[in-house]
Amino acid sequence: MQATVSPFHVAIPVHNLDECRVFYRDILGCEEGRSSDHWVDFNFFGHQLVIHYKEKSNEPEATNTVDGKHVPVPHYGVVLPWDTFHSFAEDLKTKGIQFIIEPYLRFEGLVGEQATMFFKDPAGNALEFKAFKDLSQLFAK
Repeated sequence: MQATVSPFHVAIPVHNLDECRVFYRDILGCEEGRSSDHWVDFNFFGHQLVIHYKEKSNEPEATNTVDGKHVPVPHYGVVLPWDTFHSFAEDLKTKGIQFIIEPYLRFEGLVGEQATMFFKDPAGNALEFKAFKDLSQLFAK
């Protein structure tokens, strides 16, 4: 399948709509769109993210080990331009984000060199943001 630049849509469950609304709008800087008493749309870096109210779950978190770090599964996020990633990471640090995996470089100097970071929203949804030194390497083998 050919990669496209079309926006994607993702809907995620949150157990505290107001707290997550503030997080996505004020911490991540996402523009708020339509909403109701049970959901809110956001412009998530050019993509549509919808947070939907759902009662809190007590399911255990799953992880996979990558580079010796425990990557939460599932997770979602976006690939940002290289410079945007780094300024965004610094902004998150100043806002006191608790990282699951601090921003770091993977494959430095190799094919697929990338920066990545993981953190959670207030509902416990794991987010990954990454950037490729050379975006043409996004799907390189």
